Amino acid sequence: MAGHSKWANIQHRKGRQDAKRGKLFTRLIKEITVAAKLGGADMSINPRLRLAADKASEANMPKDTVQRAIQRGAGGLDGANYEEIRYEGYGIGGAAVIVDCLTDNRTRTVAEVRHAFSKNGGNLGTDGSVAFLFKHCGQFLFAPGTSEDKVMEAAIDAGAEDVATDDEGGVEVICAPADFAGVKEALERAGLKADVAEITMRPSTTTQLAGDDAAKMQKLLDALENLDDVQQVYTNAEFDETA
Repeated sequence: MAGHSKWANIQHRKGRQDAKRGKLFTRLIKEITVAAKLGGADMSINPRLRLAADKASEANMPKDTVQRAIQRGAGGLDGANYEEIRYEGYGIGGAAVIVDCLTDNRTRTVAEVRHAFSKNGGNLGTDGSVAFLFKHCGQFLFAPGTSEDKVMEAAIDAGAEDVATDDEGGVEVICAPADFAGVKEALERAGLKADVAEITMRPSTTTQLAGDDAAKMQKLLDALENLDDVQQVYTNAEFDETA
């Protein structure tokens, strides 16, 4: 599609996330706490905790801060009792939106999420209203110019489900969430570092937005991401960089 670039969208998203780094530690601490609570403090048998700790390391979070969050989650320290909640809704042009939250007050969180949707031209939907448009998976994205053969050799042997190259030459690896850590290790052993490596909700179809619609959609996403209880926002909206 003219003007559409997956890699421009990826860099755009990463840039906006970096700009919000002040909230990143808080969200990582909550994720580490919940991961330790649900799966225990041993990272070797708790892949969710290992992934959260890896993200904390990449964000240069102090190790003692990580350890306190693990202890809190595993029962060693007092702290808030968080629960996971997922909300689904629609943004500009009918674009699908999933909002994952960790909260100690469900009533507050749903009110804030609903307000963010309605104030910014979206609508909060019901459970299952858009989730079918996404696949829960591990995703690795490599910039154009990366050898697909090299990625495929490492990834498939480690249990990846699919390796594909897009029109721009970028390489994408998809795996089951449970296989994420093993595939990541195999890729790194092969000297391959992904531009994006995450367990995500990957859209099966996308909604292209440009001009005012793109600006309005970004405003909605920003409003949701700025909520204290929100951990992650997923959307199938993609922005035309030439708009």
